[in-house]
Amino acid sequence: MSANPIQSLLPQGSGHNFVLYGDSCSGVPGALHEKTFAAVNAVLRRLDPPPEFILFPGDEVIGLTADAEELRAQWRHWLDHEMGWFDRQKTPFWHTTGNHTTYDQMSEQIFREILQLPDNGPAGQEGLSYWVRHGDLLLVFVHTLWTGLGGEGHVETEWLEATLKAHSDARHRIVLGHHPVFPVNGFSGAYQREIGPEYAKRFWDILVEADVLAYVCSHILVFDVQVHRGVLQLCTAGAGTAHRMPEGVEYLHCIQAALDADSFRYQVLDTDGAVRERLQWPLKLADPEEWQSLSPGTHAASFSGSTSNDRVVELRIRGLMPEAAHAPAQTLFSAFNPDSIAPLWLGLRGPRQTLTVILGRDPGRSPHYWLGPDLAADQPFDLDIVLHAGMGPGGVLYRMHGDHRWTSFDAASATGLERLVWPSQWSVGHGQGGAADRSFMGSGLQVSIAAAK
Repeated sequence: MSANPIQSLLPQGSGHNFVLYGDSCSGVPGALHEKTFAAVNAVLRRLDPPPEFILFPGDEVIGLTADAEELRAQWRHWLDHEMGWFDRQKTPFWHTTGNHTTYDQMSEQIFREILQLPDNGPAGQEGLSYWVRHGDLLLVFVHTLWTGLGGEGHVETEWLEATLKAHSDARHRIVLGHHPVFPVNGFSGAYQREIGPEYAKRFWDILVEADVLAYVCSHILVFDVQVHRGVLQLCTAGAGTAHRMPEGVEYLHCIQAALDADSFRYQVLDTDGAVRERLQWPLKLADPEEWQSLSPGTHAASFSGSTSNDRVVELRIRGLMPEAAHAPAQTLFSAFNPDSIAPLWLGLRGPRQTLTVILGRDPGRSPHYWLGPDLAADQPFDLDIVLHAGMGPGGVLYRMHGDHRWTSFDAASATGLERLVWPSQWSVGHGQGGAADRSFMGSGLQVSIAAAK
């Protein structure tokens, strides 16, 4: 054990302590990624206690070569030298395919040959797609670039659905693949950056129907978490690839996680061993006595100042939409200081009356937008909103009141609420300029707010 250990999160009672990291793109002696991968591994080796198992969602080696012997040599260097410190017989280490490692039929065959993963996948994908039952945990690994369907961005779904149904008795279910389903940090492009649109909806429907905890992916060189209909999309691609999406925001990292009957918790560790992001899921929400009702008008904020990554602000918003769609902006809630444009605005915009959060960060810079559902004219609505500073851009979430499943607003930003300094005033039903400023055109608006501790 390292002389400078990092305390691992542990399950409460029975459960699992494990590590997720991906995208090292290494395997070449003396190359840059060998050094960056080693820096991440140095942090992993400090974990106390060490992980029960490791999940690596693809792109171990730089690959992308037509020379089969060169590709085999990269794998051998990665396994025997760069990971030579790791005892694969003692601690399970499970992989997914990736665009650097399984980009044609030759590389798919070498992936099978080198890693010798379970061959219980669908016909033609043995050793590429597979499942593992680890006690009360089901892990399903999908091949998001199968040559049999067309290559990158193509993934089958029938076997995935059947496998999840066959293991419905598992307490926990995690699915892993290389490509995201939903865009990350504004980096989007069907097949190249996320799985193809003809698969995406059915793929996610299957995860939701099977009550999957999380879809773990990599490929986009970030750490990112977002939620869609109650299922986490967790993107970890910081194991050594020395590029960031974008630079200056993202960082090399590994994730240490704990899973038990009550919750899934993780800490994201950078190459200094510092915890950069963390989450407990399901969310720990505010106690009933923390809630306060806000009548339409302007209020002095009951909390203000810098936001910690653990702060979770909740809003419940109810009302009746205007009889006809109203395209100009309509304010539901905003937070502002009198001498500057509101850094946080929540309301409706456009002819479809789209629920929108606008977040301003720096004076003179354009704000960032988060887009939620469209609200129909002349209909009642009852929404729960969460603003979670520790979840990055995925930390703006909504659900219909009474539904337990959260969904992240769509965003093209690489950051979220982590830099927000909560202003000194709030407004309900209109903007910071008073009753005539972007007023809500419906009726019966009720807003309640709470900050979870």
